[in-house]
Amino acid sequence: MRWEKLEAHFMHPNEEEQPQQEASYLDFDTLSLISKPKDYYRVLEVDYEATEEEIRSNYIRLALKWHPDKKKGADSATSKFQEINEAYQVLSGPYP
Repeated sequence: MRWEKLEAHFMHPNEEEQPQQEASYLDFDTLSLISKPKDYYRVLEVDYEATEEEIRSNYIRLALKWHPDKKKGADSATSKFQEINEAYQVLSGPYP
């Protein structure tokens, strides 16, 4: 109670008139609007109708090609390797 009185005493006249804004349901990360969804089939270089075996085969081929230990000088190799792993985890996951 005492804090509220002090706060009201130091408050500018314009601040009292403005109601506090509530958090909007539209507040979200703007980067999610900018970034495109990843096409995991393109990352693994397979068709949309690819079988589990084709997905696995291309995953192994690309993982060996982009492994950071094979490309020690390239910083992009680590991010590419992580992207390949992410794509394989999504595409090889359990299906409903």
